[in-house]
Amino acid sequence: MTDLLETTFKEAARLPDVEQNIFARQMLEELVSERNWTQLFVKSENVLDRLADEVLAEFEQGKTLPLKIEQM
Repeated sequence: MTDLLETTFKEAARLPDVEQNIFARQMLEELVSERNWTQLFVKSENVLDRLADEVLAEFEQGKTLPLKIEQM
């Protein structure tokens, strides 16, 4: 455990029980969310690569138009 994490837990341990539970729940939710995001990103990487290849091929074949932001 890092010093910073240990310090954080020591500070959290000083909180009333209700606030400790709130803090713990928030940290667990954040960890689960980060893990889920990482897994989804890894799974989508192949899809993104394929889409990028398709777009590049369309560009090289002259099938794209310049983006005119003022017309959006």
